[in-house]
Amino acid sequence: MVTSMTGYGRAERSDGKCRITVEIKSVNNRYLDLNLRMPKLCNPYEAEIRALLKRYMQRGKVDVSITYERISSADLSILFHKEVAEEYRKAILVMAREMNLPGEVSAYQLIQLPEVVEQTEKQLDGQEVLSLLKSTLDEAGDAFQKTRMQEGAFLKRDLLDKLNEMEENLSFIAAHSPQVVSEYENRLKERIHALMEDKQIDENRLLMEVAIFADKSCVDEELVRLKSHMQTLRKTLEKTESGNGIGKKMDFIVQEMNREANTILSKTADIAISERTVELKSEIEKVREQIQNLE
Repeated sequence: MVTSMTGYGRAERSDGKCRITVEIKSVNNRYLDLNLRMPKLCNPYEAEIRALLKRYMQRGKVDVSITYERISSADLSILFHKEVAEEYRKAILVMAREMNLPGEVSAYQLIQLPEVVEQTEKQLDGQEVLSLLKSTLDEAGDAFQKTRMQEGAFLKRDLLDKLNEMEENLSFIAAHSPQVVSEYENRLKERIHALMEDKQIDENRLLMEVAIFADKSCVDEELVRLKSHMQTLRKTLEKTESGNGIGKKMDFIVQEMNREANTILSKTADIAISERTVELKSEIEKVREQIQNLE
């Protein structure tokens, strides 16, 4: 299964007491770079969170955001500190009398003052929170994986199309290469005839020159290796198992293909072959860019 390193997943779950939201975003990266943003409540479970998330990814720069919200007031209690409120009331009345100001004090005014009321929450059960967190992470992870597989399927189709174009160029080069030697031999004969006019041509020397040229310009080995690399790429793309980390393998193969194409370009003096090889190199570079997004 071809999987992209670019993906997005989001999930939100509630158990009636609290709500947990998980958001996962990723882009391509050489290694796995997993960044977590979460409330302090989740800190004790960081190792478990990371282990769970790694089931969904091998490479990529991944940002995970976890938010927690308490939604039930059943475990909420308000404490009224009467002594503190009384001290505030007395101070306000004294200030009003000495500054000749209205001295009425309302309950609403008092509760706005520091430490008059205190809000407390009953500690949530850690295992209940962890259970809800895990199920939310799994749901977000599944959504995240789905988008990466969809993107991977698109990349696969595009890469196979590019491989077809590369194979067309390779077939042209393979078919045209033998003609280059024959054309060189004919040109060489014409030049010799023009220089020597009616004198006898040394056929052995001519054959030797043609053989030397053929050896220098021969790209058979490069073509065989390129064809083999393309077959390997195609087989790799067609593999059905997931999580096999094909991106790194394919990147190495494409680098080797680029070297072979450079060798062909340096050996040939034929314009048609040079043009097709440049097209081949362009397709190889496009494939390499796409492969950077594969896990």
